[in-house]
Amino acid sequence: MRHDGRKNNEMRKVSFVLDYLDYPEGSVFVSFGHTKVIVNATVEDNVPPFLRDSGAGWVTAEYSMLPRATHTRNRRESSKGKLTGRTMEIQRLIGRSLRSVIDLKKLGERSIVVDCDVIQADGGTRTASITGAFLALKLATDRLVQQGDLLESPITSHLAAISVGLNSYGEVITDLDYQEDSTAQVDCNVVMTEKLELIEIQGTGEEATFTRGELNELLDYAETSINELIRLQKNALALRNVAKKHEEPVLQHQLLIATKNEGKAKEFVELFKSRGYQIKTLLDFPEIEDIEETGKTFEENARLKAEGIANQLNCLVLADDSGLKVDALGGQPGVYSARYAGERKSDAANNAKLLHELTDVPMEERTAQFHCTLVLSEPGKESLVVSGELPGVIGRIPRGDNGFGYDPLFIIPETDKTMAEMTSEEKNQISHRAKALKELDKKIDTWLGEKN
Repeated sequence: MRHDGRKNNEMRKVSFVLDYLDYPEGSVFVSFGHTKVIVNATVEDNVPPFLRDSGAGWVTAEYSMLPRATHTRNRRESSKGKLTGRTMEIQRLIGRSLRSVIDLKKLGERSIVVDCDVIQADGGTRTASITGAFLALKLATDRLVQQGDLLESPITSHLAAISVGLNSYGEVITDLDYQEDSTAQVDCNVVMTEKLELIEIQGTGEEATFTRGELNELLDYAETSINELIRLQKNALALRNVAKKHEEPVLQHQLLIATKNEGKAKEFVELFKSRGYQIKTLLDFPEIEDIEETGKTFEENARLKAEGIANQLNCLVLADDSGLKVDALGGQPGVYSARYAGERKSDAANNAKLLHELTDVPMEERTAQFHCTLVLSEPGKESLVVSGELPGVIGRIPRGDNGFGYDPLFIIPETDKTMAEMTSEEKNQISHRAKALKELDKKIDTWLGEKN
């Protein structure tokens, strides 16, 4: 584990807020952990002298770190009369990276200037800037297409960038923060397209040399992270496109349940009927990709979904994170319940693994709880958080067909039935989600009535 609890191949929390400002043709607020960058793209109807009458456009970038982006105030470079070598290097890198994924002939004789202003620095400012700069460029070119100024998008591929390195112990790590960067043996910045084509590698042995094999491992880590960053970019664009279709709140008198799980959605619909809500789910918005549940607690995961979607779609969103906690396994599988047996999220495989782990555990020690945390979110308000738990026992064989997940193994001692042997009505009376919803029912009217 690293100093902030991350695994060696784990990035910091990454977020993109699109259309962050009103005036630029493309605007993005980028966060990589505590590193925060405002990126704006401006379209200008001119090109540098060497491109005049060529029919081709130009993309360039400017980069700056604001005076209190770090622990102490630095003087603005404009007040010094010249840019530092570091600033020149970074803004040239950003410009080169962006030009590698745009057809300048299709852009026509116009320029796009991308400004990257670091407002808080905690390592990885150039890679965060490049990753956000692509999104700003994409927004600007999309606007040109929508306005009819371009016949088609000149963008040829997504791109992103990440820092990787060897820490003070010689271990490969990804997305270095300042503390790690300042003590790293090797520091490497990698820029790559979604086709996994390399644009630039900036690798330096800061405190030690490194081998060809270590470089290959560094690039493997970078490739995995860049794949994930491009997925997050595309998800942010999809959320924006959905929101753009609705100038008013998407669900002004309705509630969006942030799930694509049909079984769970049905359960929520049944439970909300009595409140008179009209329910929609993410099944109604196929453009939105699944939000990555990277939190370490049920509440963190539920907040990621509820607050992320609410802010993008400007609507009321209810998200849950639910799971099974088995006492004999120290609370596992917990937040990893859906992918306990692997990333494919197979109910059968999860149940098989759970039974295997509990092979020698006697019935009296197979106690467990289904847990549910609900987060209700609306833009501009502090989210409402409630939870509920249902105690039970893990059986030795699956029983029943009316359920999903771990329902066939979860026995309610009072009835000696598994959750999968109960009717939907019986289940909805006692489930962990039902208990959480009862808590929500007690607080929702007060919460909705609070002024923003």
